Amino acid sequence: MSDQLGNMRRTHHCWELNASDVDKEVVLMGWVHRRRDHGGVIFVDLRDREGITQVVFNPKVDEKIHAKAHAIRNEYVLAVRGKVDMRPADMLNPSLKTGEIEVAVTEFRLLNKANTPPFMIEDAIDASETTRLKHRHLDLRRPEMQKNLILRHQTTSAVREYLNKNGFLDLETPFLTRSTPEGARDYLVPSRVNPGQFYALPQSPQIFKQLFMISGYDRYYQIVRCFRDEDLRADRQPEFTQIDIEMSFVGEDDIMKLTEGLMVRLFKKVLGLKIKRPFSQLTYDEAVGRYGLDKPDTRFELELKDISDVVAGSNFKVFANAVKKGGIVKALNAKGCINFSRKEIDDLTDFVSVYRAKGMAWIKVKDNEWQSPITKFFSDAEKEALAERIEMEPGDLVFFVADQPKIVNEALGHLRNHLGKTQGLIDENDYHFLWVTRFPMFEYDETEKRLQALHHPFTSPLEEDYGRLEKEPLAVKSRAYDLVLNGFEIGGGSIRIHQRRLQEKVFKALNMDRKTYEGKFGFLLDALNSGAPPHGGIAIGFDRLVMLMCAQASIRDVIAFPKTQKAACLLTEAPSETSKAQLDELYLKLKPIAK
Repeated sequence: MSDQLGNMRRTHHCWELNASDVDKEVVLMGWVHRRRDHGGVIFVDLRDREGITQVVFNPKVDEKIHAKAHAIRNEYVLAVRGKVDMRPADMLNPSLKTGEIEVAVTEFRLLNKANTPPFMIEDAIDASETTRLKHRHLDLRRPEMQKNLILRHQTTSAVREYLNKNGFLDLETPFLTRSTPEGARDYLVPSRVNPGQFYALPQSPQIFKQLFMISGYDRYYQIVRCFRDEDLRADRQPEFTQIDIEMSFVGEDDIMKLTEGLMVRLFKKVLGLKIKRPFSQLTYDEAVGRYGLDKPDTRFELELKDISDVVAGSNFKVFANAVKKGGIVKALNAKGCINFSRKEIDDLTDFVSVYRAKGMAWIKVKDNEWQSPITKFFSDAEKEALAERIEMEPGDLVFFVADQPKIVNEALGHLRNHLGKTQGLIDENDYHFLWVTRFPMFEYDETEKRLQALHHPFTSPLEEDYGRLEKEPLAVKSRAYDLVLNGFEIGGGSIRIHQRRLQEKVFKALNMDRKTYEGKFGFLLDALNSGAPPHGGIAIGFDRLVMLMCAQASIRDVIAFPKTQKAACLLTEAPSETSKAQLDELYLKLKPIAK
């Protein structure tokens, strides 16, 4: 059996060699990153996942080898043997670890040729994401992508090391399970051996990790794949990875302390950065009140101010009527932005309309006057109160939105983030962790006209709110907590319900009758009756975390083979049609698609 490598076996990666290796005979293998012919001497930058080494085909060293090297092109796969030499003084490359040396080739083998790639295998390429995903096997060769995936590997290694040392067991849970409410649509898998029945791919291992606690395993973790059939964006994928953690006999502080230790360890070991702890904490009401969103970016100021009480009796009917109808009015003071043009203000008004704001008022603060179409509607006393509440100073541009609380907060919260980025208020090298706590237990779904769990129905309410479950469910606060990093929710968890009676009360608050919740969750309720300990946990969004650690704008750049925003894999062309035979085996018949 022939071996294309012959007697050549790699001795070093393409990032290892330096001046201490001069005169050694080495064997390198990799891809041709770049080929240059300088007056008869051919230089090749040979690349593997570790980096680049310059190899030289010199006719003075070996004429035959040099002649063969004329056939080399970018992305060809080579094995080279040669002697390590110091580069001439005028050819040193201080930007490369291997920039002091080169390898004079005495033997090489062409292991494979390559077609001309659709883009250069280097960083900062001018290629669309569609092209990159279509040729993902080439995109993954680029140094930036390899760096991202290597960092991802280093992070998973550090997670396992930390949790193993803290007494956790790495345990697996099923992928083929039953559909349970987790906040998004399930991916369903038809069962061939059980005709007409379906598995669901898990949106999280929520119930199984609770069952581990009931089974006495005390501390569980898993770096696990999860699935959600939902509309996608830059920080969402239909299949994603989370660090799943569950603990018995704990409260919120125990889980927060452990999670903070994990984050500190990851950033120190993987990035060499020191993260301060304890992390800041805000309740849900404080976060939304001050920043508009429950995942605020706290790297910069610009807090929202509620002025509903000041303008409730004003002559500006847009504000007064909003308050009268149970809404609110909030202001955002864009310090020093008085020079924004009317077009820029109109563009920002269009920006907040995406978040259902019907309009946005504004005031420019000049030295001795306010400039705005709305200033005439306010009395001197109201102006004085507004100036004090909003801290208005000459040079400021203040934006106002009046509507129902959810619309006002989301519109101004996202505007705040937009201004933070566009006005240079954010230090991109900074990392701010924040705990958001005491979320509402329920929210009202306008589409389905019913209550739904804000996190999931297994979250425990605050003990002091048990009595409100039946008659004031929207006033109930939960023992849920989210971990936020630089404006991204990277983790969420809660203390769970561990008593059947309380779990049934929560199901009833969600308008489930006994037949419904027994049918869906009877196995969990029975388990709770078998001596379930108090327990809780957290799930860290691993892809988002790595995205932030790699300073990327999309999780697609830290996932090896991601899907597009239409949940398609351009490389393999999945999803695809299937054969009638396969459908018949599953007792399925396709309904014609209307065109």
